[in-house]
Amino acid sequence: MDLKARIKELANQYFDDTVGIRRHIHKYPELSYQEFETSEYIKKQLQLLGIPFKDGFVKTGIVGRIVGKNPEKKIIALRADMDALPIQEENEVEYKSVNNGVMHACGHDVHSASLLGTARILNEIRDYFEGTILLIFQPAEEKLPGGAKLMMEEGALDNPKPELIIGQHVYPTLEAGKVGFKKGMYMASTDEIYMTIKGTGGHAAMPHQISDTVLTTSHIIAALQQIVSRRGEAATPSVLSFGKVIANGATNIIPSEVKVEGTFRTMDEEWRNKAHEKIRQIAQNVANAMDCEVVIDIKKGYPYLVNDDQVTDLAQNAARELLGGENVIALDLRMTAEDFAYFSQHYPATFYRLGVKNEQLQSPLHSSTFNIDEKALKTAMETMAWIAVQSLNGG
Repeated sequence: MDLKARIKELANQYFDDTVGIRRHIHKYPELSYQEFETSEYIKKQLQLLGIPFKDGFVKTGIVGRIVGKNPEKKIIALRADMDALPIQEENEVEYKSVNNGVMHACGHDVHSASLLGTARILNEIRDYFEGTILLIFQPAEEKLPGGAKLMMEEGALDNPKPELIIGQHVYPTLEAGKVGFKKGMYMASTDEIYMTIKGTGGHAAMPHQISDTVLTTSHIIAALQQIVSRRGEAATPSVLSFGKVIANGATNIIPSEVKVEGTFRTMDEEWRNKAHEKIRQIAQNVANAMDCEVVIDIKKGYPYLVNDDQVTDLAQNAARELLGGENVIALDLRMTAEDFAYFSQHYPATFYRLGVKNEQLQSPLHSSTFNIDEKALKTAMETMAWIAVQSLNGG
């Protein structure tokens, strides 16, 4: 059998059904660690396909299993995430979110639907590949500590244990029909920074009687920028940004407390830990000098994501064979983060990008108008299925 031709044929055949699945998941989004209805829907789809699974990991996580010839010869895993974001959707489409303030604005509906489509293809041709394929439907990619880490801690991938893991993610700046790859370091670690600056509030016209928490906060934020611009490792990309400052005073009132929230991202674990200490030292020194105190909580989040060279080469070559070299691009380093990084720290893995853009659909991820060119679902299904087969038969 010409497996490549058969996969493309099945992707065309199952395209409309996969679009319907994507639209259903999109219409009924659920937040991280709350994906109960989504999980039930995915399990019903797997049951219709006759694909066995284990469920209940981190409450809603699922691991399906497709067994080919010689099941123990090689075991690989394919991953999709299921959770949505706390965003009010503004798209006027028939499958618009019906859950107020919740939206699939990061494409996890696409990931889950396309993995179901991929599973359908692979289940159809299971007599023509060697080994076993695990299907990971993961909760809570969007919220620390992340469903990937927790699923591994609960033993979701222990029996059997995969030799490699493959994941994909929508990419709204890349045209539908194209995919992108990058070997080696690809995405940053991510940490959340929470600071509370405390002092003696009071009348703004009597600054000599108070400790100015707002001014102190501004000096702390400005001083912390030197961690990246002056103290950072030259060869290690880093980002330190603060996106939320709450100083609940008034035109003539200095509050006794200011709250600040931000993020630190980098690609080196040793520097990451040093930077945490620098953040604490600088903030405390500035606060002390200005007669305030600061309470700092740094929540260590996802590690950096690294794509295994060998696995990425295999996947990229498979994509070129299937889609043509003109439809496979090289990706740049990104300072965004993904909890697939936990998988990449434990298994040889590759995390590639799926183009979903057309001229009418160009909204960024995490926006209230994000949507995709649904033709991308065909590319998603056939690409992941072909990479899986090549990983088993040719890798």
